[in-house]
Amino acid sequence: MRSTGSRLLLLIVAVPLLLAGIADKKPALKVGDLSLPKGFKSITVADTIPGAARHLAVSSSGDIYVKLRFPDKAGGNAALRDTNGDGRADIIQKFADYEDKGTYGTAMRIYNGYLYFSSETNIFRIKLDSSSLIPQGEPELIIHDTGGRHEHDAKPIAFDDAGHIYVPFGAASNACQEKNRVPGSPGIKNCPLLDSAGGIWQFDANKLNQTPKDGVRYATGLRSVVAMAWNHANQCLYVVAHGRDDLHMLFPKQFNAWQSAVLPAEEFLQVKPGTNAGWPYYYYDPYKKQLMLNPEYGGNGIKKGDGAKFTQPIMAFPAHWAPNDLLFYKGNQFPSRYRNGAFIAFHGSTNRSPYPQAGYCIAFVPFKNGKPSGPWELFADGFTGKQTILSPSEATYRPMGLAEAPDGSLVISDTEKGRVWRVNFAGNKASFGPANLQAMLQRKRTLYKDPNPITDDNSRAMLSPGASLYRKYCISCHQPDGKGDGNLFPPLAGSEWVVGGPYGDKRMAIQTLLKGLQGPVTVKGHSYNSVMPSFSQLSDKEIAEVLTYIRSKFGNNASMVTAEEVKNTRKRIR
Repeated sequence: MRSTGSRLLLLIVAVPLLLAGIADKKPALKVGDLSLPKGFKSITVADTIPGAARHLAVSSSGDIYVKLRFPDKAGGNAALRDTNGDGRADIIQKFADYEDKGTYGTAMRIYNGYLYFSSETNIFRIKLDSSSLIPQGEPELIIHDTGGRHEHDAKPIAFDDAGHIYVPFGAASNACQEKNRVPGSPGIKNCPLLDSAGGIWQFDANKLNQTPKDGVRYATGLRSVVAMAWNHANQCLYVVAHGRDDLHMLFPKQFNAWQSAVLPAEEFLQVKPGTNAGWPYYYYDPYKKQLMLNPEYGGNGIKKGDGAKFTQPIMAFPAHWAPNDLLFYKGNQFPSRYRNGAFIAFHGSTNRSPYPQAGYCIAFVPFKNGKPSGPWELFADGFTGKQTILSPSEATYRPMGLAEAPDGSLVISDTEKGRVWRVNFAGNKASFGPANLQAMLQRKRTLYKDPNPITDDNSRAMLSPGASLYRKYCISCHQPDGKGDGNLFPPLAGSEWVVGGPYGDKRMAIQTLLKGLQGPVTVKGHSYNSVMPSFSQLSDKEIAEVLTYIRSKFGNNASMVTAEEVKNTRKRIR
């Protein structure tokens, strides 16, 4: 039994330690609070913008203009104003109605007193008015995409200092296959898509009513670009390009599911006149650090082909993270190490299944003399609300757009609810150093590492024939929970294409698998514009099994599908 003196000594030592622990303990982060390097803080400018958000821009007066993900008759854009200086938007007002109301209108940039923005097939501008939050007058058409709506038709824009506007035209394909996204289908030699897409075109920023033939092809070999910016420090264009998808689903003999989850890299590229990044013939392997021949053109994960002849990335990011905006920081509010460096918004992956999804963050890349001067850093995360994401529908927020405010703060938008954050630096710039970055470096090491091939495989419980087929052919697009990604790929949960349709029975679902779908299609009130290939190569029994699984999972409660029903439908649609 301890003496009174020893108990008193214990209290003298323990109480201060206990109080210190209480004082040091920080309150738990709420969903939507951002994790940032020490000295930075974030405030919420707007909790929710009706119509959600894609890219955004900030005027010289501090007003924020947002491209809406879901335009309506009230307008395709939103204007935000803080009238009392508390950092929050007191006014949120839609404006600029236009036709072509798809969900992939992307651009929102200010150039020479005009607000430029895009729909899926058009780029508009409207004159800003210093006396009014809402630009006055009708939008002017700058460029019209005569190719029409299709997959990968987001249209970001960038401006140089010589009066040019740069526009990517995404290719309506995964890898220029003869039959798009059909397993085993070979690639087309001398891919014809590159004649009018799969690259970046340069136009006159001030000329009205242009079409692609009025532009100059500036770069090629780029399947899909959403993150693009002109770096004024060295007068050069940069992009972070989306890599191809579905190596395992399309070529299961050459690539396993883990390889498909971690390949290929998202490529950070310096783009000069004549750049050729190698698509659709090559993909970038971040482990081998070289371009590899795509399986559509005879590749097997080992063959290099002539990949060394094409433009190589200046940095590689993990596969499928979906880089959706790029910003070179020009301000002085942040510590000097951030000046002229690149911020990249990663929307987060959709097709790393059966492994957890990844990304959903803001990265920073330090720059010197026009090239990265160090490894990429995790600048902001906490968007998803949870550490492990099996399907993008689980993410509370997904970062999309970046803009620099006149005071040097960084503004970030979200596509799921239309939330907008402003990030400020509130610490001591003179003493900013490695200690400020340590916590985010540790988060990067622990939360942003490659999945373990065995323990992180979430398909091990999918043992039934229908579940196994779903894992092999469907999970990368429609996700483990059947909710799709909310962007490219539609939900199966409660979908009229799965449990009903104009026939009031299961024939619609059977026919969809046999014939495939070419967008746009409307599912549960939303438009989706990706491509679903035909799965007619599957047997009647296999189609029945996977449809029975889908119609009985994800909250669906529809009747089973038999092989005989598939056989009869197959005969009818021939």
